[in-house]
Amino acid sequence: MSLLEILLLGVSLSMDAFAVSICQGLCLPKFSLKHMLVIGLWYGAFQTLMPIIGFFLSSRCAGMIESFDHWIAFALLAIIGFNMIRESLKKEENTLTASLAFFTMLKLAIATSIDALAVGISLAMLQKEIFLPAVMIGFTTFTISAVGVVFGKAIGVKLRSKAAIVGGVILIGLGLKILLEHTLLK
Repeated sequence: MSLLEILLLGVSLSMDAFAVSICQGLCLPKFSLKHMLVIGLWYGAFQTLMPIIGFFLSSRCAGMIESFDHWIAFALLAIIGFNMIRESLKKEENTLTASLAFFTMLKLAIATSIDALAVGISLAMLQKEIFLPAVMIGFTTFTISAVGVVFGKAIGVKLRSKAAIVGGVILIGLGLKILLEHTLLK
């Protein structure tokens, strides 16, 4: 694969993480470099690891993963999205936060990197090299996710009272998109 092809692959794989990081940026009470870096690192790390894991698992369970990966991504994104909406509807002050809690970030990072696992499987089946593409995909995702947090925060100032609802709807929609792409378009 050429460097341009790998870069384009990285950009396309990072779009889910970009959308989620925009949602997280929407919910920030104030901008923080820490949020930007932590969110970028979570998504970038998982987008680096998942193709490598997929590459090495490909000989054993390629068919099994491909048959239900979209359901896992849908379930994780829908649960997180519904929780964001539910929290935003509470009457308490300061319910809008961009949580960096371990399990929240773990669920989001897995949900946004399932496709990267499938890419690793595909690269193994095509007998391509994995480490350079995985690192480039991860770096691209880190960068795009960090920018997503900034972008979400910038538009979140205007949408403060509805940010979590908008973010939750986007996450649920993203999950539905993944589910529909894998069930109706195959």
